[in-house]
Order: sequence, then C-alpha cells, then structure tokens
Amino acid sequence: MKTATTTSAAKARTDTRLVDALNLVLADSYALMALTHLAHWNIEGPDFFELHKAFEQQYRELFEAIDEIAERVRALDAFAVGGLNKLARLAGMEEFSSPMPQKDYVAGLIVAHEKVMDDASRARHLAGEVDDLETQDLMIRRITFHQKTVWMLKSCLK
Repeated sequence: MKTATTTSAAKARTDTRLVDALNLVLADSYALMALTHLAHWNIEGPDFFELHKAFEQQYRELFEAIDEIAERVRALDAFAVGGLNKLARLAGMEEFSSPMPQKDYVAGLIVAHEKVMDDASRARHLAGEVDDLETQDLMIRRITFHQKTVWMLKSCLK
C-alpha cells in the first residue's frame, strides 16, 4: 500500500518542470558564486576589507548550497546540470568586466541575487504543486539567504 508521502515523492520525481526549475536555481547559484568570487578578488576602495570578507562568506555559502541543490535533484531521481558553459548559458547572468568601482560590483551582485530569488520562488511554487515539502524547504532556505544578502548589499549603497 502506497502512503501519501510515497505518492507525493514519486510525483515530485516525475515532474520535469520541478527538476528543470531546480537545475535553473543550481545554474543561477553557480553563476552567482563565480560573480561573487570575482568581486572578492578584484574589489578595491574604501570598503575593501568589509566587502572582501563579506564576498568570501557569500561565495562559500553559495558553494555549499550548490551541492545541496544538486543532491536534491539527484534525490528526485534526475541528473544535475553541469559544465561551466552549460551552467553559464542556463543562468544567463551577465559577467562582470573587471575592474569596476565598488558600487558596480555591489549593484551587479544585487541583480544576480534577485534573479536567483525569482527562480527559487518559482521552484518553491512548483514543489508546492507536487507536495514536495523537502524541495520547498530547501528553496525557502535559499530565498531567505538571498533576501538577507540583498538587504545587506543594498545597505552598502546608501
């Protein structure tokens, strides 16, 4: 006899829209990690120390999140997207042309975080449609991280 949990898990596994949405969040997160790492390396100016440390903390958090998102895709019996070119194409984020002023790195990262939030919100919604609470929880945690980071980055521009 199948339980409701088994049925909803099977439904989530077979929902290609959810897997595609998770793979987009994975690609977004990878691209954002690369942008954040680039900003970390090349930031200059009066707020160098604070931003250098903040960007390092952010790209490390993103690296861990990427692994968790990919493992969630695998738990749904699908395959995680990979390869730098494929990830970059899927994410569709504009690369930074370093060097840039501090404010431009910060502003560019805000735009990238907002894209990840939008795509994670869509994945959260799709997970709700198939009653995949685990994926919903993961997306809620990701959205919360990005909301907090956007708030902090926007505060740097005031």
